[in-house]
Amino acid sequence: MGTIKKIRKPKPWKHSQPLTKSQLMQMRDEFWDTAPHYGGRKEIWDALRAAAEADLNLARAIVDSAGVIIQNPDLTICYDERGAKYELPKYVLSEPTNLIQDN
Repeated sequence: MGTIKKIRKPKPWKHSQPLTKSQLMQMRDEFWDTAPHYGGRKEIWDALRAAAEADLNLARAIVDSAGVIIQNPDLTICYDERGAKYELPKYVLSEPTNLIQDN
């Protein structure tokens, strides 16, 4: 498994229904609150969250310093040094193309 040096945002994607920014933020918060329960180490989940919320250059530095092994350049699949798998949904990494204004 080679390491990928470039991190990029996921390709444009569409949610099953149009979402508002506040709905998207709520989905993200729920994911990050429950993510450590899927296994893996809390500090890796924390680093992935910081990387997901950072610009791409900072994200690279965060995952490198945490020892995260990136399988997909958009961070949807990563591993830690012990081989635990971390899967991130696209909605925590970028906004859908069908994002709508909050009322």
